[in-house]
Amino acid sequence: MGRAFVYVILGGGVAAGYAALEFSRRHVAPGELCIISDESVAPYERPALSKGYLLPENPTSLPQFHTCVGANEERLTPKWYGEKGIELILGTRVKSADLKKKALVTMAGETITYKYLIIATGARALKLEEFGVWGSEAENVCYLRDIADADRMVKVMQSCAGKSAVVIGGGYIGMECTAALVTNKIKVTMVFPEKHLMGRLFTAKMAEFYENYYKERGVKFVKGNVLTSFENDPSGKVTAVILRDGTRIPTDMVVVGIGIRANTSLFDGLDKGGAKLALEKGGIKVNGKMQTSDSSVYAVGDVAAFPVKLFGNDIRRLEHVDSARKTARHAVSAIMAPDETGDLDYLPFFYSRVFALSWQFYGDNVGEVVHFGDFLNSRFGAYWVNEGHIIGAFLEGGAKEDYEAIAKVVKTRSKVSDVGELEKLGLEFAFRESQKLIESTVTGSGTFSGVGTGMGALMEKPLYKWHATAGVVAAASIAVFAYWYGWKRRRW
Repeated sequence: MGRAFVYVILGGGVAAGYAALEFSRRHVAPGELCIISDESVAPYERPALSKGYLLPENPTSLPQFHTCVGANEERLTPKWYGEKGIELILGTRVKSADLKKKALVTMAGETITYKYLIIATGARALKLEEFGVWGSEAENVCYLRDIADADRMVKVMQSCAGKSAVVIGGGYIGMECTAALVTNKIKVTMVFPEKHLMGRLFTAKMAEFYENYYKERGVKFVKGNVLTSFENDPSGKVTAVILRDGTRIPTDMVVVGIGIRANTSLFDGLDKGGAKLALEKGGIKVNGKMQTSDSSVYAVGDVAAFPVKLFGNDIRRLEHVDSARKTARHAVSAIMAPDETGDLDYLPFFYSRVFALSWQFYGDNVGEVVHFGDFLNSRFGAYWVNEGHIIGAFLEGGAKEDYEAIAKVVKTRSKVSDVGELEKLGLEFAFRESQKLIESTVTGSGTFSGVGTGMGALMEKPLYKWHATAGVVAAASIAVFAYWYGWKRRRW
């Protein structure tokens, strides 16, 4: 038996939902599109799992966080898919792919054919067993990648209120799950091999702030160490973790967040006769239109390794929800309107929210770092300067306009001639550069602080069309200047 579709999305995560919405907006016909997912629910906003879903009171629940509410778009419930004629094939795992026949075969033996395939298989949580540590199947050891994991974690947390937990890993999942555990009145010890939290992004100074914030809420840290084994009671529950240096930490539950690995196995060609696509950076390599080495196949989200214009088209695989949303939309555009779709011009963007804190990061964290702001009052940031230009920016505790400003200076690679002045100005530097951009637009110079970029490089769509009247342009310039001036005395 089998079914045939024009468009097939393989995977049911965030990217699948945003791709479906884009297909709908481009008037895909009923019956032409399907989503195949091994999960039992329609696509949802995965970040909710480590935030609102784990709250002890009034937790977020489905259908509240079905895609695409995370970007203030429509909520795509199962009813929505039905009304649009988009078939959801849920609880279904694909065991093989034949690129020549344009066919997928499910574990149940059904063949599903396509004209265009979008691979949105995402990534899986790395397991302790892959590092030689056995026993993570115990009922009080939790991972967090999908809603089934989250349901299990909630159940374990509820049984551990007032007790203790060990979190293995000091990255996104480690930090966000620790915040959730503390909120659930569980005492936490974090264990990770790095020198400080979020070693892939935070500087030592930034990490010190977050570590102190966590310590004030009772969190303990064991740095530069790793888990080697568990102690278990007769029922199999973990009662303690044993570290490399012999340290024994009693615990009532364990949460593991040690990274993810892209789900490429269907397309890595390792199985005899299996499908083979070009791979790079641990993901499926695509071009600027998210097209793989097979012209009928596209890859998006965590599984896609794509060229980032901002970094000279260096291939990157970005593990964050914003990338999933935007690469998915771009792939659909490239499929449905190939002559109108150029290469993706993406600004890497990451964010997190823990306790009462909230930060955003844009660009890349290489080069000289310049900190600014008030670390004592949770209002601070950092710029990364490389070869005289800003290529990365981080901000904690900002408003919407603040985040937009730092994004602009990264997108336009603002020139920095005096690092000391940059440190002194802090956030104000971003607002000054934004004003220069407006002025260059009005004068038609098309330059920005010594960098040859115009508005087209800053925004996906030009702010002004060529036929806009001079009055409209001038009014916009005055409004932005007035806005900037209101911030002029603000020093972070």
